[in-house]
Amino acid sequence: MEMLQKNRCFEGEQRIYQCQSEALNGMSKFGVFLPPVALNGEKCGVLFYLAGLTCTEETFAIKAHAQRLAAQLDLIIITPDTSPRGEDVAKGDSWDLGLGAGFYINATQTPWAAHYQMERYLIDELYPLIKTQFPVIQGQMGIFGHSMGGHGALTLALKYPEKFKSVSAFAPICAPSQCPWGEKAFSHYLGDDRSLWNQHDATALIEQKGALFSEILIDQGLDDQFYSQLNPELFQKACSNVGQKLSLRQHAGYDHGYYFIQSFIDDHLQFHAVQLERI
Repeated sequence: MEMLQKNRCFEGEQRIYQCQSEALNGMSKFGVFLPPVALNGEKCGVLFYLAGLTCTEETFAIKAHAQRLAAQLDLIIITPDTSPRGEDVAKGDSWDLGLGAGFYINATQTPWAAHYQMERYLIDELYPLIKTQFPVIQGQMGIFGHSMGGHGALTLALKYPEKFKSVSAFAPICAPSQCPWGEKAFSHYLGDDRSLWNQHDATALIEQKGALFSEILIDQGLDDQFYSQLNPELFQKACSNVGQKLSLRQHAGYDHGYYFIQSFIDDHLQFHAVQLERI
């Protein structure tokens, strides 16, 4: 693990690291915000934030304006990249496939399988690295994300509830098996067997696994230009069917971008702080 950059921020530090990843077959970057108490060695709760299509490990740190409240709530925020990177990594032919569009799954199809192992990277490599290299309170780790990253946050939380105590999302792709973005990505990364797709579909997973969290929080803008891709109602219905408490908050006038995220980021940090027993 090599630190590439650090900047003072609300008396804490915003850092960028890189590390060699066996899962991704190359180097990968990730961001870390350390609140002031973490710089003094005090253990903190941790939030993993998964960004959306075309984003990098820096997008959330620059655009979401989360550090001020995270510093007050003693929360470490981890921001991984959205895909593998490198000259030998399959690129794809559009912005919603390939680089910046890893979908947080393990690809099984050629040429993607050689590098696109984002789920394995996050769960088997980055998660334990954060636990051992930073002052983390064991058992107090949550996950949230936006759009493609909201899909990733929901699916990984549902698949690994022993690792994540809290989960929330901004405008997540709730049923990727039933929208063009997901169908395109899954058919390339996973092939044509739709039973495999359901292992990476939040709506299908909640129906399979039942209620796992005391509450899930989702914020959705009603002027979201990608609303037809997101299907929050399908996830809401699935949660209702299995008794999973869901707070789906829909906001008139808000679109899909980071001004929307800025508007409600404090609510998400406070939600996780409560779930992680930080306040």
